[in-house]
Amino acid sequence: MKLTSIAINNNRVTFSLIIVVLLMGILIFTQMPRDDMPPFLIRYASIVSIFPGASPERVEMLVTDKIEKVVQEIPEVDFIESESRTGVSIVVVALKESVTELRPIFDNLRRKVEGIQYQLPTGVVPDINDELGDVFGIIVGLTGEGFSYAELKDVADEIRDGLIKIPDAAKVEIAGAQEERIFIEFDNATLAKLGLTQQMLMGILSSTNIVFPGGDIKIGNERIILEPTGSFEDLDDLRNVIVSAEGGQMAYLGDITTIRRGYVDPQRAIVRINGEPGMALAISLKKGGNIVQLGEEIDQAIEYFQQVYPIGIDIVRIASQDIVVQESVMDFIGNLLQTVVVVLVVMLLFLGIRTGLVVASLIPTVIIMTLFIISNLDIGLNQVSLASLIIALGMLVDNAIVMSESIMIKMNRGEKPFVAAMSSTKELSLPLLSASLTTSAAFLAFFLAESVMGEIMGQLFVVVTIALLSSWLLAMTMIPMLCIYFIKVKRTRTSRPRKQSYFDRFNVHYGNLLFGSLRRPYILIISIAVIFFLAMAGFGRLPFVFLPDSERAIVSANIELPLGTDIKRTEQVITEIEEFIKDSLLVTENRDEGVVSWSSYIGEGAPKYDLGYMPPEASPNSAHILMNTSSGRINQFVIDQLYTFCFENYPEMLATVSRLGNSGGSAVPIAIRISGKDPKVLYQLALEVKQKLKGIPGTKNVDDDWGMRNKKLIVEIDQTKAKLAGVSSQDIAISLQTVLAGSYIGQFREGDKVIPIIMRNRQSEAQDIDKLESLNIYAQYSGMNVPLKQVADARIIWEASKILRRDLYRTITVSSEVVDGHTANEIMLQLLPDLEQSANSWPLGYRYFPGGEAEESAKAMNAVAEKLPISVFIILLLLIGQFNSIRKSGIVLLTIPLGLIGVVAGLLIARSYFGFMAFMGLISLAGIIINNAIVMLDRIKIEQEEFKRPPQEAIIVAAQQRFRPILLTTATTSLGLIPLWIGGGIMWRPMAITIIFGLLFATIITLLFVPVLYKSFFRISYKHFKKPG
Repeated sequence: MKLTSIAINNNRVTFSLIIVVLLMGILIFTQMPRDDMPPFLIRYASIVSIFPGASPERVEMLVTDKIEKVVQEIPEVDFIESESRTGVSIVVVALKESVTELRPIFDNLRRKVEGIQYQLPTGVVPDINDELGDVFGIIVGLTGEGFSYAELKDVADEIRDGLIKIPDAAKVEIAGAQEERIFIEFDNATLAKLGLTQQMLMGILSSTNIVFPGGDIKIGNERIILEPTGSFEDLDDLRNVIVSAEGGQMAYLGDITTIRRGYVDPQRAIVRINGEPGMALAISLKKGGNIVQLGEEIDQAIEYFQQVYPIGIDIVRIASQDIVVQESVMDFIGNLLQTVVVVLVVMLLFLGIRTGLVVASLIPTVIIMTLFIISNLDIGLNQVSLASLIIALGMLVDNAIVMSESIMIKMNRGEKPFVAAMSSTKELSLPLLSASLTTSAAFLAFFLAESVMGEIMGQLFVVVTIALLSSWLLAMTMIPMLCIYFIKVKRTRTSRPRKQSYFDRFNVHYGNLLFGSLRRPYILIISIAVIFFLAMAGFGRLPFVFLPDSERAIVSANIELPLGTDIKRTEQVITEIEEFIKDSLLVTENRDEGVVSWSSYIGEGAPKYDLGYMPPEASPNSAHILMNTSSGRINQFVIDQLYTFCFENYPEMLATVSRLGNSGGSAVPIAIRISGKDPKVLYQLALEVKQKLKGIPGTKNVDDDWGMRNKKLIVEIDQTKAKLAGVSSQDIAISLQTVLAGSYIGQFREGDKVIPIIMRNRQSEAQDIDKLESLNIYAQYSGMNVPLKQVADARIIWEASKILRRDLYRTITVSSEVVDGHTANEIMLQLLPDLEQSANSWPLGYRYFPGGEAEESAKAMNAVAEKLPISVFIILLLLIGQFNSIRKSGIVLLTIPLGLIGVVAGLLIARSYFGFMAFMGLISLAGIIINNAIVMLDRIKIEQEEFKRPPQEAIIVAAQQRFRPILLTTATTSLGLIPLWIGGGIMWRPMAITIIFGLLFATIITLLFVPVLYKSFFRISYKHFKKPG
């Protein structure tokens, strides 16, 4: 081969190039970005619209429906989900997973929504958020004993300004900051004595508190800017505002009202750090940044700030993805090094010192070359890229083994080293390239899959392909060159036969077994067929788990109280839960394992600390607790203890305590969506499905997402009585707003801070339904105070707390968690047949759709399955191009499904499960089986064409010559994957088991079944043939 000739004749240049690539690869390795998993696109946007006071039905009809209909016109939209609740519309837009350019579509979304602004109620302005993919992997907690929220907010602002300057920091957001307000509180009686009204007072304050340019004035040859003062910059400015009353009376605002500084009441969101009120600063990573480096710089900043601020200010880490990434990457690097050592030992044991070192030299060279190339393709160090290298290690040495074996055999026959190297590369270049490409093609479907899992696992194809092609390139250049200089063939002068090694003896036994199988092929074929059907039966007994939960030392708890619960009650419940964590789960001197630290987010979700976590919209009845545990081993204990405490003490609560999901998995394992029109019917059907789910063992927390019906207070005005009392509907509305919420009248400026000024009635502090009817309504024109009960009746009605829709249809989702020891798949298999039968009697127009893990797994599997024909087509083309034979290609393809025998046996023996990762392992296994079969069939062809052997002898001789390379490939790949099995974590374990056990049986297939199939396909008879030698 010309490439080999150039490399050998210019060996110094070749060595220099290899050394340069190795040095650059090592340098780049230290600078490569590190992350837990490869990044993937978040194809979601949310549209939030505020419609104060509107019921869920009015929000749905006047806001949500109009937005959904216009969004549906965008062809790239996959589905639309919406939530309409009192005063708020939330529309979530999900794009198809085939979409790769988000910005043009989101821009189109904005234009569409802006185009219907005129159709929406006055004052309703949709807010579009298309940055839901930002992950704040590092969160810092801030508490300050003895400090007010305002003082703590100033500290948080200073820390944020410092953190945002870190080069790898993209965003820094503050959670838990309480919004300040300036309250001006009055009572109608005082104002009436002075002949004032609320509107008059608001007008005086609005005209006094101005920031307005006064123009400019000419003085001589200059023009000077004129700026009139008038804005409130101090509370005394407010108190000293002079109010003109009837009869020429004058009064200071501070004398007739109470002016104070406070916070929004009720609070909208509360953050607690380790049981203390505080704030959280969430930091996201810049694209292409190194999160480990970011974490180190944040630690330095925390150390600096802790020294600067006074005692009482505590700054602690509450989410540390950088540490997780560092540990994960280092663990995988450790697994990779173990794999390298295992493969090296196998090479040295079975090939001898010289040949073993020649072949083993390929391993670090290919690894570093691969890292050098993938770094230029913007692929960093993560679980997938490192696992891909581990998977490729066993396969890539096959090229070096086959090449060095061929050179040694030719040298033993008397050929000169250079001639042996050249003839071997000429003979093996195309077969080895074809084998590498077909193995690579098996992974292509993951790269092409239009799904989130395809984005994550697509790196597998890229890394394996680069590693295999690098291996082939070095097998054509470096390996022949090393063989020439380092492999020495001992020539004996005596005719005494060379002592057989254990491998040689084993090879003789294999030859005898193969000859017997060729003489009686039907025994082997029937045996494999029976075992294959038994394996298919065993496959049905395997549990199915799409993706396991993460083993990270994190437990999260989503807490939901009934809709309408006041945030103060939610805070009280969370405080009680925190006390339980502190007393029963916190790591102490007497408790070695448990919860190390935690943070609570009340009224809103936590910052998006993980790709698989999607913060919910703010709601006063919900909370999220993020707990860091001492290790992943203790997670289940923490989950069980906390769930039991919540279940026993808060029967009205829905508590979901769980580990993190892996790579954006479904929030709930089991979900059934029911769509229709009438909420009453939907509630009834949901109840029916919930009863079915509760009757299946292994379910817990069975609930629906509409929740219980909510109370609503209707103030029904009697217009006749109102007119007689001189009260208008506007008077009633203004009085209620002033008491319950307050009226915005302007801004208070303090340095660079702008604080809203709210005017409200003193009765606003007593927001009690029992006192509502005695509330005085102030008549603006008559100046009289009239009790509300004289002009209106207050009554309570029940309504849906929220209305959820999917693709414009009202949809209620019944969900369930799964008890440890059970799987979502087994529960769905029991539920769906019964549900299908029941659905036949449902009213017309009502349907159900499986969601949760079943939907996620089907989507991911189908995305890969859709692209598998492309892989098969490429493999078929390569096989036909290699062999120029349909029958030989058929032999290779027939061997692929039989690898499933070892897979099923392995998963059952290891008590593992089948899921997406095992599915990946199965396809990887197919590539290895094809590789081995190609090398075997090509050798048979060489024995027949080059050495003119009869087909009967060619099959046996070729199989015995390929015996050692195939066994070594099996040994290196299987043993090399043991570190991934043992130390790769629960996510990678099924994949490693699949390849290891599948490959062990695949070796039998290649060594026995391929020759027997070849004999059968080409009708070669062994009836009168005697085994040679």
